[in-house]
Amino acid sequence: MAYLAVNEALDFALAPSRVAALAPVAAPAAPKAKPAGFSALEWSVVMLARHDRPSSLREPGRLGKLLGTVFGESYNRRLADPKLEALRRMAVLTWHHGYAVTSGQIGDFLAAGFTTDHYDLLGRRVAEVLSSRLFRK
Repeated sequence: MAYLAVNEALDFALAPSRVAALAPVAAPAAPKAKPAGFSALEWSVVMLARHDRPSSLREPGRLGKLLGTVFGESYNRRLADPKLEALRRMAVLTWHHGYAVTSGQIGDFLAAGFTTDHYDLLGRRVAEVLSSRLFRK
């Protein structure tokens, strides 16, 4: 009779409603993050920034302002959109210094709304273009 009692207890424990309640619930799948990328406008800013000098990132000094007043304003390469300007600044630094930029400059880039994936993508693209120019026949 003990055999029947064990079978009844096992049948009760393995009833479909009980099994469903005891089954582990799979966590909902996290939404796949969209890979970082730049728009066509942002890529054009990156490619145009390779012709800018690092001096274009600094504010003009007193002498530069005086010469600008006497001889006319020099060409202003700064962009009106703050996000695009942050991208231009980081692109100029990356074209000239590679990944050797300060954490403060990276912080400004991230504060503008970009991610570390954007920074990595920018660095890889710049390295790709520079290496293709280096090994060109």
